[in-house]
Amino acid sequence: MTETTEQTATHKSPLGETHEGLGARMNKGVPASYGDAAAEYATVREGGAGLGDLSARGRIEVGGAEAVQFLNGLVTNDVKALAEGAWMTAAFPNVQGRLVALARVLRLGQDRFLFDTEAATRERVLKALERFTLAGDFRVTDRTDETALVTVQGARSAEVLRTTLGAAAAQTARGLVHAASQWDGQPLYVMRATHTAEDGFDLIVGASGAPSLWAALSSAGARPVGADALEVLRVEAGVARYGVDTDETSVVLEAAPEDAVSFTKGCYVGQEIIARIHWRGHVAKRLAGLAFDARADASRDDKVTTPDGQAIGRLTSVTYSPALNRTVALGYVKYDYLAPGTEVRVVGADNAQTTARVAALPFVRGSWHSAAEAGA
Repeated sequence: MTETTEQTATHKSPLGETHEGLGARMNKGVPASYGDAAAEYATVREGGAGLGDLSARGRIEVGGAEAVQFLNGLVTNDVKALAEGAWMTAAFPNVQGRLVALARVLRLGQDRFLFDTEAATRERVLKALERFTLAGDFRVTDRTDETALVTVQGARSAEVLRTTLGAAAAQTARGLVHAASQWDGQPLYVMRATHTAEDGFDLIVGASGAPSLWAALSSAGARPVGADALEVLRVEAGVARYGVDTDETSVVLEAAPEDAVSFTKGCYVGQEIIARIHWRGHVAKRLAGLAFDARADASRDDKVTTPDGQAIGRLTSVTYSPALNRTVALGYVKYDYLAPGTEVRVVGADNAQTTARVAALPFVRGSWHSAAEAGA
């Protein structure tokens, strides 16, 4: 990864004083843990509701009569087809079809959109959008510092939302934005979304109302969860992180979610290359899961080889999974070896080798997936 993608500016969350009051250990403005990362992890994974601060992510508003036209030429998904009150995932590619950023696109009105992206790609998305502000009726406003983003993750998340915001918010369907509620006299946007493979909700609220919303969610039974636990949950869920699992050297189709790309909407930056790869059949490699037989000494950038030593990939994220009692990793693997169960070797910097197997993602199929399979 490049220095640009590894470094992100420290963001001052509107919840900073709240975290300090809870005794959080902070890291670059983000709560790493509240004293017991293992218990925080268990809250989310074992049937509770975890409360996390994702305010460091970027939130950028776009508006104007020509917003749809410009946006459809910038991102991989079909903004024109996105209904008001809905959201989708999209990628910002460059002209070579490589990944500049991933974002969620919320359509808040006919000509009003909100982009939510990782902290590492906030400036990239802002610059990509601002280039067109002089070309027509297209307005871009960075809302990151004046808003907060909190997430409730876990099987009890809907119960917490129901207690705090009412039944309508708790029943928000996947892919839709609940915007009927207000908090502290400001708009409150609720999305049903997972970062952990458990049921969950993301809430975007005005900065001044963030502390009282956090307090209300806590009173309803959500337990604060820091970045250390969320990182383990992220890897178990198979969610790529920009600057760790992917960057501007990655082709969009190697790491972006399948539903982030439309192959029918027409031209956009990098579309010709992305479409050519798609219609050819597949990418040369793709981000995949790798599971070890037990706890293993593996690290990011370790090589992945076939049992006879042929290089076929590398690791990007590695963690110990308490739910599976083994080390799991994300990494790039050549297409011919992507079948779940394929045995591989992981070679460390000291040339020590460990056996692993390609695994289907997510590693842990939590309440988000069980609800989907039950038709909820």
